[in-house]
Amino acid sequence: MQQSNQSHPPISAKGLHYGWVVVLVGTLTIFACLGLARFAFGMLLPSMREALGMSYDEMGFLGTGNFAGYLTAVGMAPFLLRRFSPRQLIASGLSLIALCMFGIAVSDGYLLILLLYTCVGIGSGFANIPIMVLVSYWFRREKRGQAAGLIVVGSGFAIIFSGFIIPVLNESFEQNGWRIGWGLLALIVLLVAMIAAILIRNDPAEKGLEPVGQAQEVEYDPSASKGQLSPVRILTHLGVLYFIFGATYVIYGTFIVTTMVEEYAFAEVSAGRFWSWVGFFSLFSGTLFGLLSDKLGRKGGLMIVFGVQTLAYLLAGSGLGTMAMFASVVLSGVAVFAIPAIMAAAVGDYLGKARAAAAFSIITFCFALGQTIGPAVAGMVAESTGTFTGSYLASAVLTGFAVIWARFLPEPLQVS
Repeated sequence: MQQSNQSHPPISAKGLHYGWVVVLVGTLTIFACLGLARFAFGMLLPSMREALGMSYDEMGFLGTGNFAGYLTAVGMAPFLLRRFSPRQLIASGLSLIALCMFGIAVSDGYLLILLLYTCVGIGSGFANIPIMVLVSYWFRREKRGQAAGLIVVGSGFAIIFSGFIIPVLNESFEQNGWRIGWGLLALIVLLVAMIAAILIRNDPAEKGLEPVGQAQEVEYDPSASKGQLSPVRILTHLGVLYFIFGATYVIYGTFIVTTMVEEYAFAEVSAGRFWSWVGFFSLFSGTLFGLLSDKLGRKGGLMIVFGVQTLAYLLAGSGLGTMAMFASVVLSGVAVFAIPAIMAAAVGDYLGKARAAAAFSIITFCFALGQTIGPAVAGMVAESTGTFTGSYLASAVLTGFAVIWARFLPEPLQVS
């Protein structure tokens, strides 16, 4: 470590550490690969349904196709990261998303759109996994939660953007509004791909730097683990929690706008404004809970977040009217992006940066499996019952269990 410090001295305290530039580009990356590619989909879905005559279950399978693509990418990411740098994989993933979005904008057939949106999911996985893994390389333990939290707020900005711009496009261009929307999103994603290719650096050593944080790194030593602290035990515990998050939040994100429009008789513009509030409150989500988990530990942070999500889903399924729905939107926004931030920090804490890529891919595979199942099940249930109420209440049961499951997550074994 001393030799590394001599070769790569930390930047002066008067300057901005390049790690924060990586965070900024990471925020843009998440804005594009998850925010625009996934969360804008919920705003585009009602007009696409009307134009293409889709049923509820077909809407659900579109979401499932996207997440199946994401699941595929997550499984491939650890192997691809051995051949390609994070920067290469991120730029390639974003470029794939942009290309497929352009394709969706000019497509008329459901099956072709399903195929293209599945490929969008593949691109999302290729971009998301490496940008979150870079947190463990550029930041030491006491800063990882904060850094990951700042990165994931990119999705919040995308929700705000889509909540305002998509209804305007639909109103201005009527039946072609959703096509213009996909084309605009594709242009933005392509721009972010170019920025990522230019600015991302794969390791602090490329800039002659040490990671952000105290020089004395204290982290989990896998070789010292026993029993409940074994890597398999930790990954299983985190994987179950991430699976529950994936299976529940995606139901809310995919169908809440449709619920407001079709079950609560909201105008599409009004529903878009509500959806933008999710994005606004989510801007505080990752940073707030990332910092909180730095202070309280990952276990405490996870318990609080899942508790907030449980209340949000209960309110969404309560049928108590507009105020309950607004409260649900606020709570969902406050908590929605906290779990990915905490998980990105946790893999570095428990398994060290050398194993961070493989560990994050494993638990993200569980997350992707959950979000692959969620939309299809919710869509089929809604098709048979005519409402998404049951899906929201079932989500609340799952996240309530997650609060209990997180309580038994062991603390990292800390060694000097």
